[in-house]
Amino acid sequence: MSDKLILVVEDNPDHLELTVLTLEEHGVMAEIAVARDGAQALDYLFGRGSHAGRDTQRQPSFILLDMKLPKLSGLDVLRSVRSNPLTALVPVVMLTSSSEQSDIVACYQSGVNGFVRKPVDFADFTKKLDRLQAYWLDVNESIAAT
Repeated sequence: MSDKLILVVEDNPDHLELTVLTLEEHGVMAEIAVARDGAQALDYLFGRGSHAGRDTQRQPSFILLDMKLPKLSGLDVLRSVRSNPLTALVPVVMLTSSSEQSDIVACYQSGVNGFVRKPVDFADFTKKLDRLQAYWLDVNESIAAT
């Protein structure tokens, strides 16, 4: 098991499968955890619900967070992550289909580390994911990484 961890928060099954497969096929050297809605993401991060007992001292190297999620929006998840000392420094990248300027502003005001639009084209999507994982796992020095 890698010491690095990525949390992918995505409700669309096709986008989730594409994201995880792309990361795996590009040799990502990290464990990949998945949450399918905002509430599951917070349960995972804070060791609650079905994730009770998870070692919450091991936080993700970064979080790929969809903006439009059931139960809690990506923006609500981001705000909860930033407001808790356990997760406040974990890098969060909003990976979304939104191109609304107001969404971009709201995310940056709430402490997102990056805002990436999901490309429609498969090749572009995989290229962006490859660059994201390379930067956040290989290039960036994160104090949140364990």
